[in-house]
Amino acid sequence: MVTAIIGRDHYRTEILASGKTIIADEPEELGGTDLGPAPGEFLMVSLASCTAITLRMYADRKKWDVTNIKVEVAFERLEFKSLFSLDVYLEGNLDDEQRQRLLQIAKSCPVHKTLANPIEINTSLK
Repeated sequence: MVTAIIGRDHYRTEILASGKTIIADEPEELGGTDLGPAPGEFLMVSLASCTAITLRMYADRKKWDVTNIKVEVAFERLEFKSLFSLDVYLEGNLDDEQRQRLLQIAKSCPVHKTLANPIEINTSLK
């Protein structure tokens, strides 16, 4: 479970997850204090970090020479869909077959699978 708590501060929000606290906020031009990523950026953070971790786990398991993985995520809201664009940069001694396999693996991280399927949100007031 993740918990978000906001008081009267515009729009600084404490996020509690796994015993850790992180801050979400809005940029100053939107009335926030810019102390942390905006809520929509956390979606990109989740996708980028999950993809990078999944690739690292796979490369380590295969004992492939991957020295650095960088994942950049952009987000665009279109008329009838949301579009995430991922750019994966791999450094190391990899052949074309290994690189293509890692591209497939990038698409199988749990966050990618979640966002690529229909999502239902059940909201209730307590």
